[in-house]
Amino acid sequence: MVFLHRLFASEPFVPESGLSPLTAWESFYVIVGSSGAALTGLQFVVTVLGAEARSVRSPELGAFGTPTIVHFCAALVLSAVLSAPWSGLAGPGMILGVCGGAGLAYSLVVLRRAYRQTGYRPVLEDWIWHFVLPFAAYAVLLGSGIRLSGHTQQSLFATGTVSIFLLLIGIHNSWDAVVYIATERFPRRD
Repeated sequence: MVFLHRLFASEPFVPESGLSPLTAWESFYVIVGSSGAALTGLQFVVTVLGAEARSVRSPELGAFGTPTIVHFCAALVLSAVLSAPWSGLAGPGMILGVCGGAGLAYSLVVLRRAYRQTGYRPVLEDWIWHFVLPFAAYAVLLGSGIRLSGHTQQSLFATGTVSIFLLLIGIHNSWDAVVYIATERFPRRD
């Protein structure tokens, strides 16, 4: 408990301007957080439509649908963490690092689920967008969290890039799911 108190009560990093380095990122994270929340809602609609059409089964959803929600929510969490009024950088750095580590672990779970499900045979594009790119994003996030206090500007830009990247991964994967449901499960009748 003493460790946590010292971590969060550390002297704040304040640039010469007198403002926290996180202040300059506030508008960016308002946009990213709002987008993450809205896109999460849209993914729920896609999931419900797929379930109603009986085109999405639970193993497929766990491998390809649920991770999309996780990526959108990760962007939302990053936005909330970096918009909070921290007194220093150690706290947000620790949370970013934990989120990055959790994302790496979850990426391995997704990989295992994708291999185990039998309802859909993933192609190279699926492996790239559902495993490789998220794994890389979470690895960068872990590094950003570790380096936030010592390399603030670089870490904040890396974290911003990860936030946008997670949104783009989620958008791609949502679109991929919609196209799959529309074309593979319901072929055209001529």
